[in-house]
Amino acid sequence: MFLTIVIPVFNEQNSIAEVLQRLDMLEWPQFVDRREIIIVNDSSDDGSHDIIERISRDNDRYRVFHHEKNKGKGAAIRTGIQYAKGDVVLIQDADFELSPEDIPRMLQAMDHLNVGFVNGSRFLPGIDRPLHSYKRYLANRFFTFLTSLLINVKLTDMACGYKLVKKSLLDKITLTENRFGFEAELIIKALRVKRNNVAEIPVQYFPRNEGEGKKFRSSDAIRILWVIFKYGLLRIN
Repeated sequence: MFLTIVIPVFNEQNSIAEVLQRLDMLEWPQFVDRREIIIVNDSSDDGSHDIIERISRDNDRYRVFHHEKNKGKGAAIRTGIQYAKGDVVLIQDADFELSPEDIPRMLQAMDHLNVGFVNGSRFLPGIDRPLHSYKRYLANRFFTFLTSLLINVKLTDMACGYKLVKKSLLDKITLTENRFGFEAELIIKALRVKRNNVAEIPVQYFPRNEGEGKKFRSSDAIRILWVIFKYGLLRIN
């Protein structure tokens, strides 16, 4: 397996270096014989740019792309997917809300179950997690219920940032969402191609608040709701 890890970055100077370090320290499954890391700097205006350039300069496993203007997480991921050489693509956030130590289990699930999509879940049992915003929890559960109903697949965490997808599946869909609606668009369109083609794996979750760099806003929830209806009910491509 050739694994491409796509990391969208916007103003993550306090975490991006350690995220990359922890990725390098992982024990990968034996069937993962090649890896590349694509970092997409979405026009950060803190020190992220300099940190990324310094770390990637002498490591040929890293490929770095920069957006001249801030376009959003979804747009940054699309850029990474566009240049991905791997046959499997993992989306990795540049903060520590999700733990890289969960990645090998996601890869094992894809290999063992022979599915094209592995979705991380912050709500499946089996992992101890700190509590987080109840309002965000309720919103996500509602969005996940709607998504599950519209695509007829039982999901537990539509909005989780950890998504592992075969490149052959990504090549069959067109992604257009620029911001946080990207997760809903990706999972809806991917499972419209083949419904029984997904597994969910419990992952660790360490939530941030806005003062710690959380970028999700209440207005983003409205956009996500529209995205779910747009691609799930109206079936717009």
